[in-house]
Amino acid sequence: VQLQASGGGLVQAGGSLRLSCAASGRTFSSYNMGWFRQAPGKEREFVAAITWDDYSTYYGESVRGRFTISKNAKNTVNLQMNSLKPEDTAVYYCAAGRRFSVLGNAYDYWGQGTLVTVSS
Repeated sequence: VQLQASGGGLVQAGGSLRLSCAASGRTFSSYNMGWFRQAPGKEREFVAAITWDDYSTYYGESVRGRFTISKNAKNTVNLQMNSLKPEDTAVYYCAAGRRFSVLGNAYDYWGQGTLVTVSS
């Protein structure tokens, strides 16, 4: 499985961005997908995850109610980010794994990251 994240950019506080993660590989549909982020000088943080069958989603406390993770039939996982705050500034990574988890080490494949900058 190969992952390619995109959609990052500069946005003002209160604005929205939509990140996408394009996956290649015939077994993509059997993987749980997650989004993580890492701000400068901080540890990697769990953002959101979705099960391989779209049955369940889970969100980190800091983004719950503002971000939405979804999958589509084109092997893409999206992260819709609304009401963005300056503290959401980070490099965002998508990941794929056999386990549905908030832990980064549960994921087997990672995208290259896309930078989101939220100005105040």
